[in-house]
Amino acid sequence: MVSQNLEKIGHCIVVLSGKGGVGKSTVAVQLALSLVSSGKKVGLLDLDICGPSVPQMLGLEGHDVHQSEAGWLPVYTSQSKSLAVMSIAFLLRDKNDAVIWRGPKKHAMIKQFIQDVYWQELDYLVIDTPPGTSDEHMSTMESIKDMSKGAVLVTTPNLVAVADVRREVTFCQKTGLNIIGIVENMSGFVCPNCQDCSQIFPTGGGQLLSDETGIKLLGKIPIDPNLVKACESGENFIENFKESVAAVNVNQIRDSILQIIGGPTPMET
Repeated sequence: MVSQNLEKIGHCIVVLSGKGGVGKSTVAVQLALSLVSSGKKVGLLDLDICGPSVPQMLGLEGHDVHQSEAGWLPVYTSQSKSLAVMSIAFLLRDKNDAVIWRGPKKHAMIKQFIQDVYWQELDYLVIDTPPGTSDEHMSTMESIKDMSKGAVLVTTPNLVAVADVRREVTFCQKTGLNIIGIVENMSGFVCPNCQDCSQIFPTGGGQLLSDETGIKLLGKIPIDPNLVKACESGENFIENFKESVAAVNVNQIRDSILQIIGGPTPMET
């Protein structure tokens, strides 16, 4: 039975990675911003309880969440309320506080974040999960089991990251979570002067995983210094650098996701 606060959410997109450091949160944030730029109403849920970074990437540090009769009120990035955000970072007195919780407490918090937040009507809820396949992932799957949902797997081109993502594929298969596709992050380096993309890491990891599993490679996002700066300062990279290779590729990934899960792409609306 879907909770009342989840009834008006069209589709849930769960962003997963097999290991830390591959830019999973960056991908989740940019995907959410890209969906908003195409006219969608989006929620972004930061479930990385021990390392919440979404508020900083969106310039929302220092904001608080409040209770209402309908549930917790998320933090909005603008007055248009087109992007609603929830993170444990909004509940910490100090952003440097460590969250040292055992499994049952994490499970209860995740359930509250998903079911007790007054999201209102959303086209998409993007969930940024912790790396790996931990208790947090099982709690997430239990809380959204009755929702329309799918997973986006984030990897980098190197084979070590790809090996870890294979475990995520197994996790999705065992929990019945449909996999939308794979995103290869940090796929080359875009020069800030000439915009040429140089391959500074081994290449082909995302395509290799796609070939092995039959899962669609949604696209590749290169390293862009402007993207790094935007995440650190809370800028909207998709809006402010819309002509960049990275932003264009994120928008193409968004369109591929919408085609797969059945939502209209910007070209079709």
